[in-house]
Amino acid sequence: MLEVATWFLTVVLMLVGFVGVIVPLLPGTTLILIAAVVHKLILPEDLSWTTVVWIGVFWLFSVIADLGGVLLGTKLFGGTKWGMAGASGGALVGMFFSVPALILGTVFGAMAAEKWVAKKSGRETLKAGVGAATGFVISTAARLACAVVMIGLFAIAVATMAKVEV
Repeated sequence: MLEVATWFLTVVLMLVGFVGVIVPLLPGTTLILIAAVVHKLILPEDLSWTTVVWIGVFWLFSVIADLGGVLLGTKLFGGTKWGMAGASGGALVGMFFSVPALILGTVFGAMAAEKWVAKKSGRETLKAGVGAATGFVISTAARLACAVVMIGLFAIAVATMAKVEV
């Protein structure tokens, strides 16, 4: 019974984590990592610590992508530190509503900060907003790739650790 409950919890956490890579307010790859750790602690023979560490490494990559994507995108498109701060603030506000609000919050946050704090022109503020949106899309794609790798590592490890009973 414990094994079935553990597998159910693992699968649910991984699925919710996968959805959370795209949906605001869900911790995404963190849930996938938690699922792997909990599974290892309850059913230690199913998974090696090496696999859990590798899943943790890809979790770290996803966190870095999440934090750096919007900031880097804003900067590469000519935004200042104010545009990066505005993009982060706009994303924070937008994440409480929906994915489109998250993207729009990121864009408008960068644009507002560039316009009113950094005193940039309309064209420069628009470039910073586009950069923020581009960075958001790239970071989402990177987090999605990390989530796929994390779940794949788990699945391969469990499949190869499975005992064949005859």
